[in-house]
Amino acid sequence: MLENLPLQSVKYKGLTIEGYSRAAVQSYWRIPELKLGFDLGGSPWSFMGTGIFFISHAHLDHMAALPAFVARRRMMKMSPPLIYLPEEVVDPVWNMLKSWQKLDRGRMECELIGLKDGEEVQLSREHAVTAFQTKHTVPSLGFQVWDCRKKLKQEFQGKAETEIRDARISGIEVSEEIRVPLVCYTGDTAPAGLDQFETAYESRVLITEMTFYRPEHRREKIHKFGHMHLDDIVERAERFQNELIILAHFSTRYHDNQVMNAVKKRLPEDLQSRLHLWM
Repeated sequence: MLENLPLQSVKYKGLTIEGYSRAAVQSYWRIPELKLGFDLGGSPWSFMGTGIFFISHAHLDHMAALPAFVARRRMMKMSPPLIYLPEEVVDPVWNMLKSWQKLDRGRMECELIGLKDGEEVQLSREHAVTAFQTKHTVPSLGFQVWDCRKKLKQEFQGKAETEIRDARISGIEVSEEIRVPLVCYTGDTAPAGLDQFETAYESRVLITEMTFYRPEHRREKIHKFGHMHLDDIVERAERFQNELIILAHFSTRYHDNQVMNAVKKRLPEDLQSRLHLWM
């Protein structure tokens, strides 16, 4: 497989989370088992086979590779991808793709689908995605992936199969949907993006940002520009119920060991044991 961009990977309970994220450089993520990805600040060749992407916002480091991704799939005779993104940016993104179409002289075939806070996408019988509003300098969304399963209702459990069958034939709903928050992706956001969507703290896997960590980087300014500081993670340490927390999107001002040392000093051991720093 051609490796044309940085690509990191971690496996957790049947999911492979891969990609790269650095503030003002590139952010792109993919979970092959779920057949979806988040953001297209870059487009690794291996991502081309994933036909559904959720774009958190339209900053270049999160969306610049969209034209290349769309064009590559057409070149390889793949179906047009489905691109979900904040509804406010659908028209400008179409205009951008049309401009590239004139420059490239190749059709930019894709489906752009605008989402707003609370809207849901049913990916399959087993998985759905809910969009939620985050806090950034431009229209932005986070995305919660749900594991959806049908379970026999309590009142039918233990009853004979014939009784359950007869109830179903008569039009009675005998099962109910059980949802488990599987993966939450916030994109770039100030803490309010997490706080106003409580499920983010309950999702089995949380992928979020921690752009800054140094004390001299003032949090009020960081929040104004839609980002988070290590202090924000420390203050919320007891709220994180997630089994795996991926912190990413670190500022290019920092070396990896600086971020790691700061996290080791500041975060409680219980949280550190569930933490993966995306370096």
